[in-house]
Amino acid sequence: MQEDHIPFNRPFLTGKEAHYIYQAVYSGKLSGNGIFTQKCQSFFEKKYGFKKCLLTSSCTDALEMCALLLNFQQGDEVIMPSYTFVSTANAFMLRGAKIMFADSCRDHPNVSFDSIVKLVTSKTKAIVLVHYAGQACEMEKIVKFAKGKNIVLIEDAAQAIDSYYDSKPLGSFGALATFSFHETKNVISGEGGMLVINDEKLIERAEIIWEKGTNRAAFFRGEIDKYGWVDIGSSFLPSEIIAAFLYAQIENLESIQNKRVALWNYYGSKLRHLSESSILELPKIKDLRSNNGHIFYVVCKNLDERTALLKHLNKNKINAVFHYISLHSSAYFMDKHDGVELPNSDRFTNCLLRLPLHLHLKEKQIDHITEKIVEFYLKR
Repeated sequence: MQEDHIPFNRPFLTGKEAHYIYQAVYSGKLSGNGIFTQKCQSFFEKKYGFKKCLLTSSCTDALEMCALLLNFQQGDEVIMPSYTFVSTANAFMLRGAKIMFADSCRDHPNVSFDSIVKLVTSKTKAIVLVHYAGQACEMEKIVKFAKGKNIVLIEDAAQAIDSYYDSKPLGSFGALATFSFHETKNVISGEGGMLVINDEKLIERAEIIWEKGTNRAAFFRGEIDKYGWVDIGSSFLPSEIIAAFLYAQIENLESIQNKRVALWNYYGSKLRHLSESSILELPKIKDLRSNNGHIFYVVCKNLDERTALLKHLNKNKINAVFHYISLHSSAYFMDKHDGVELPNSDRFTNCLLRLPLHLHLKEKQIDHITEKIVEFYLKR
């Protein structure tokens, strides 16, 4: 029996983080947009073909930059899933946008294409997709639809580093995309994020907003002889210390991904019989989608069952956690919601349970976790 507490997450270090931070500290350049920032941005641009990447202090900051870049005004509408983290909505509400919450798919937490279509009006300015657990949304349908309606597509790819749809990397479909390097993600920098700009018309202004509303980045490239305040903006850059930590991680991206996917697959092999017996639902990797091993979750039949399973796992020193509370039913937004029911989003709110998944996790610990899950259902 596994007696040690199994945490939901434990940050993984590659071994070079402190070395690169040391280099950054003694380089004489600790503020943002130094050598390590540029190395990280160049890595992502070259590996995934993104037009322009800008590191940010968080994925939340990157989302707020999206709202600034697209000049959201009071009353502009933006469609997004209700089953997401609050940052997805906050970024646009801060600019006065009206949030239109869409439902999840019946068999996956990702936003439903049919639900998006029903919400489009003449005021719809953007659609924000969230690639839950690193698996792509219905990209072919959504991209075609958004283009036909002249609606800007934004990808909240916080969980979707190194994920693909039909061999094309997530983050490359929308005019804008955002990623997270929070310590719970696949590659990390403690806090940290990135804005991807695929629409070339937005690149110059994105750099200005990123640099507090100044054309400072162009000045340091020698493109202008002085810089000043030319637009609105804020301080969205992370320090070189954060970028140095991140660079040590992305140098090992392939091995990190391989290990996470192997752990994800092992979970699946140990719990498949419960899924085949219709006792639990397991994640489904749909056609044309890749799996980046970010989250392994199970879906219980109802809230009472999940609550009992969670209590059982915690009693056995296993730190499993549920995920989002649907934003349309949150305390802040409840009186702003139009009353449209979102049953699939509510179901995942009540029934989805995330299991520990990190690179310190061992197969024998997964054996213990899955044995305790099986034990729970044998007693019911």
